[in-house]
Amino acid sequence: MKKITVIPGDGIGKEVMEAGLTVLESLNLNFDFLESEAGYECFQKNGTTIPEKTIKNAKKSVSTLFGASTSTPGEKSPIITLRKELDVFANLRPVKSFKGVDCIYKDLDFLIIRENTEGLYSQIETIENIETKNNLDIKATATRVITKKASERICDFAYKKAIEDNRKKVTCVHKANVLKKTDGIFKNSFYDISKKYSVTNPEILANDYYVDAMAMYLITKPHEFDVIVTTNLFGDILSDEGAGLVGGLGLSPSANIGENNGLFEPVHGSAPDIAGKNISNPVAMILSIAMMLDFLNEKYYGNQIRLAIEKVLATKRVATPDLGGNSKTMDIAKAVIKELD
Repeated sequence: MKKITVIPGDGIGKEVMEAGLTVLESLNLNFDFLESEAGYECFQKNGTTIPEKTIKNAKKSVSTLFGASTSTPGEKSPIITLRKELDVFANLRPVKSFKGVDCIYKDLDFLIIRENTEGLYSQIETIENIETKNNLDIKATATRVITKKASERICDFAYKKAIEDNRKKVTCVHKANVLKKTDGIFKNSFYDISKKYSVTNPEILANDYYVDAMAMYLITKPHEFDVIVTTNLFGDILSDEGAGLVGGLGLSPSANIGENNGLFEPVHGSAPDIAGKNISNPVAMILSIAMMLDFLNEKYYGNQIRLAIEKVLATKRVATPDLGGNSKTMDIAKAVIKELD
């Protein structure tokens, strides 16, 4: 029996997790769920945003499902902590249009892959007081960590994913014209890896853009892209922009993949303003579960979930308020299960 750590977290994380697990349990797969704590409510109860027991559960599980967490000022982020502890170095965020969803583009399907372990999210920061002529100033410094090893690893992962999904282009996003040393390493690593794959897979094209230009191109010509690979902060920002192109964060799943473990979560936050109303959209959570099933070599069931969601969204008969309807969170889960049946 495969163990899966389940972390509902805060706010709507609990609601979408319940909906997602209801869909997953309807498949009658042989999973053992280890419910664990993390987030702001966990901090209020235990004095920590992520207990050691939660980390241990995640490490001994084949996969972890994470709902959402509310930021706790001055405390470590549970999701970033888990990413580091599990060494899930690749963050995957699909950007896909669905019929029946009002969005800017109706036929998008590309994948953003970001390096997950370093960059500005390394959380290496210092703060100091500086004396000026008239008063004191405060100076904060954040260290951006980029290594050749991690850059090559994520670019290699992007190419393997392109081959697996039969995609035809890999685009590197960076700012090497300004961040000459850090993004210089990332860009050079990308082209070193692309040269290797050009021998075995010459049909896959390679190109690169500066991140500011890329932000514009995602709006003006998003159909040009297939697989995008980039650093941690840039990928975080661009993937939310991508979600805006196809209907919002409620439809945006994500996967964090490592050598030995996977961590799966919807992109959205805990949304405390609507928590408890049972109107949150669970589609991103359910799609994250589909990505988990792919990771666990249950791709048949992952694809069946995606097809069921496509049918539910296309009919518009069941839709949460963010999609223009008045359905409840569990209404979506029940509709997906009905399609699966």
